[in-house]
This record gives sequence, structure tokens and C-alpha cells, in this order.
Amino acid sequence: MIEQSQVDKYHEQGFLVVEGVLSPEEVQSLNGDFERWVEESRANTKPWGTTRDGRSRFDIEDDHRADHPSLRRVSSPTEISSAYRRIALESRMAAIAAQLVGSAGARFHHSKINSKLPRTKTVVEWHQDFPFTPHTNDDLVTALLMVSDVTPDNGPLMVIPGSHKGPLWSHWHNDRFTGAVEKSVVDEYCTEPVACYAPSGSVCFMHTRLLHASSPNHTELPRTLFIGVYAAEDALPLCENPLPSEHAGALVAGKESGLVRSTGNLLRLPEKPRGASFFVQQQAAKNAMA
Repeated sequence: MIEQSQVDKYHEQGFLVVEGVLSPEEVQSLNGDFERWVEESRANTKPWGTTRDGRSRFDIEDDHRADHPSLRRVSSPTEISSAYRRIALESRMAAIAAQLVGSAGARFHHSKINSKLPRTKTVVEWHQDFPFTPHTNDDLVTALLMVSDVTPDNGPLMVIPGSHKGPLWSHWHNDRFTGAVEKSVVDEYCTEPVACYAPSGSVCFMHTRLLHASSPNHTELPRTLFIGVYAAEDALPLCENPLPSEHAGALVAGKESGLVRSTGNLLRLPEKPRGASFFVQQQAAKNAMA
């Protein structure tokens, strides 16, 4: 689906932005559903809806108002939208993610929408994905599909190239899973981030160990990402899925091998968020450390 030079770049830097992965028609089908959920959010003052594990499906930022919607998360949208389900499981995005996993096959693990609507305050602290979703090996790819145009100013993903080759940093603080790395790690290793931005329909493919974060959206342009996580077929999850869905474990490439491959990673298993999303987890930990 992509050239070998792009695959090599992904493995060297830990991320790869590919433009034009989806057609305008495919993007519009996703936007149509998301815009409907934004309109629905105007009538809500707290998270709403229910996922398979009983938590809220739709999460809002504390600056949310009817006249200023701040819908920041939709969990497992594949369960409530045929458009999102098809893109997660059967699209060119899924095929490229499987190619980058680099195994004989790849599975869908989970998905969500992370959005920063115009002039909203949502922040993502520096973290790695693998401590949230540890497996027996770390051949996992996070695919961040740009449902809206992402610019340098509307809260793009910020990454540290090559950090996937470094340590797995602890995401615990004072015996609490914070969902973020320590400030000392940020001060030493996250001083020269690279912004990942491109037109809608583009995808940033990111290694599960890559350090990344993002800042608020201070513009009038929405920044909406549909995020799918894919694992090697022979990677066995080591803890409960943080966003369970009926599609978890579905093969998107290859065949069942019946094998489990293990590599040497050492980390403490995460705590599953009790609130609607990990944004609540990161903010609570940030408040506790203030």
C-alpha cells in the first residue's frame, strides 16, 4: 500500500504521515456522523451514552456549552457508525497499518475519536501508547486519521522522532497511573517536538512506543482525529482493553496463526480509566501533582 522507503522511514523515526489515504467521499461520511454527534452534545452538560463496559461513550471538556460545543472524545465509534466501522476494518488506512505492523497478520484493537473543536482547551500530556495497551510484543501501530484539516496551529499531534527506540517510561506517579510521563522526562527528551499536520484524509501512523502530546486549539478550525490501534496478529493483550468493542481482535490482514510472540518489555500494568476517557485520568493526576 506504501513504498518500502516509507516503511523504512516509519521504522527509523517512529511515525509516518501519508496524505490522501482516504477519498473526499470517505472523509465526508465520517464528518457527517461526527457533526451529528456535535449537535447532540449541545443538549448535554455531562458525558453521555454507554459503551460495552458501562462508561460514557461521549466525553466533553469542562469548557463545553450549548453555544460552544467541546466534544473531545467518542469511544468505539465503530459500534454506532457503519462509516467508522468500514474505515477501521476495511479501508486503505487499515491496510497500511497492517503493512507497518510488519507481521504475518494484524488485528484491530480499539478506536476512538479525539476532537478539539474551535477554541477549546483540551490538552494531551506527553505519553507513550504502549503502557495503556501492553501486549506480549510491541508491534502495534496507532493510526491517526485527520477527519478535518490539521494545521500547525489547531492543536496538532507533536512527536519526538526516534523516541520509540528508547525506554518505556513509567506512567505512574505516587502509586497512581497518571497516563503521562514524569516532568523530568519531558524536560530532557521532549524539547524538540515535530508537529504532524496535513489535509483531511491524511493519516499519521505512529509506533506505540513513540513519545507524543498535543496542545489546545486556539483557532476557528476544528481538529478532529479518528484513531485506530492495530496489533500484530501474534501479539496477545496483557490487560483489559481500555476501549472494548465488539470489533476488538478482528483480523484486518493475514490469518490466524495460533502463535503468541513475546519480546522483552518491562512495565507496570495500567489502571483502566474510571471516567469517560483518559483525558479525565490525565487531568486528575495533573491536579494531584499541582
